[in-house]
Amino acid sequence: MKSFNALLVLVLLLTPALVAQSQSAGWHTWRGNDTTGVAPKSNPPTEWSEDKNVRWKIRIPGDGASTPVIVKDRIYVMSAVKTDRDGKPTAGKRPTSGRSGRSGRRGGRRGGRGMRGSRAPTKVWEFVVVALDRKTGKEIWKKKVHEEVPHESGHRTGSQASNSPVTDGEHIYAFFGSRGVHCLDLDGEVKWSVDLGSLFTRNQFGEGSSPALHGDTLVVNWDHEGDSFIVALNKKTGKERWRKERRESTSWGTPTVAVVKGRPQVIITATRASKAYDLKSGKELWSCGGMTANCIPTPIVKDGIAYLMSGFRGFSLQAINLAAAKGDITDTKAVKWSHGRNTSYVPSALLYGDTLYFLRSNNAVLSCLDAKSGKVHYEGQRLDGLRTVYSSPVGAGGRVYITSRDGATKVFAHGSEYKELASNKLDDTFDGSAAIVGNEIFLRGRKYLYCIGSKTTN
Repeated sequence: MKSFNALLVLVLLLTPALVAQSQSAGWHTWRGNDTTGVAPKSNPPTEWSEDKNVRWKIRIPGDGASTPVIVKDRIYVMSAVKTDRDGKPTAGKRPTSGRSGRSGRRGGRRGGRGMRGSRAPTKVWEFVVVALDRKTGKEIWKKKVHEEVPHESGHRTGSQASNSPVTDGEHIYAFFGSRGVHCLDLDGEVKWSVDLGSLFTRNQFGEGSSPALHGDTLVVNWDHEGDSFIVALNKKTGKERWRKERRESTSWGTPTVAVVKGRPQVIITATRASKAYDLKSGKELWSCGGMTANCIPTPIVKDGIAYLMSGFRGFSLQAINLAAAKGDITDTKAVKWSHGRNTSYVPSALLYGDTLYFLRSNNAVLSCLDAKSGKVHYEGQRLDGLRTVYSSPVGAGGRVYITSRDGATKVFAHGSEYKELASNKLDDTFDGSAAIVGNEIFLRGRKYLYCIGSKTTN
């Protein structure tokens, strides 16, 4: 009995360390394991090029703009592969108006062209999940989970696979929007698939929200120009646990789950009101106005504070005290502080320690704030050599990494003063955010996936 008790004590002592180790042994969501964008125990290179510190570079089948997830020695990537087969879209008619109260007609102008988009697709696309060996980049398996002719062209800079996967370390959850939610095991076997319908996005800009995973519940944001909703699925079976109607137009934000007083809640930004829902029941817990249109950046939660941001035709950043948030908290003390300048449109923010970094709109102009008080450390810092930025900043090893669409990455020191360390360039277009595991950075371009790491250490 004494030996059993001793063993039990040892297990209890080791469990937190083992859990922490397992969480740090991968990149399980597109913003990292704690959704802040930080890899706390990593130390990747500061400098690289096509000829320096590139461990491998592999061509990815098809096209995609999502971030890979990484579990131990494997990388999992979502992609859309255009075939030469003709077909017709399977989606129903585009709604003339949805519960959002906004017209859906604007996206159907100019002979099937979306604003800044191209003509509606006529070819069949295959939607695939690919597993790669982390050490070599070699393809281990590729699984087609769906095929159809997409009913929207998407933005001219977008892709048919802009959603990022999420993993619990045992399964991959691949949300292809109108092409369904698919659960695969780590060897590529599809365990379940769920069809949630067809998304009709504003101006046919395309789809891009990723799911959130907490415990045994998967949460999907379905804000569009039709009837919007948020839905929670049982991660083991795909069955719905709850669904709540949302009077919102298109948003591309990924939900974030926060645990407040022992109860998990789902937080999602939106134009009419950002809201939080009880993860177990779907009950609305609080709402807060103040975001701009076209919400995209993902909420960040740390130390009981949720940071919400948007930046289309206006600027908004709010720090919400979750312990005080109940009901309509607009213009109440539950909003700890707010900031109305230079916030991001597409990229999410990076919260590194107590420092918050974000870009102005989609431009390479940086702001740095104290996350606790909202005090500005610096703003208007131009990142020379970078232009348009869609990917979100990441942090590791006391450094911040920001990658522009044209393949340039600026590296600077983490801290309240801007200190540039390096500028790097790769030959691809980058819209997906970086993933960091160990001392390696994985950058998914529109053509290639790069593994950046020192040739001598790991």
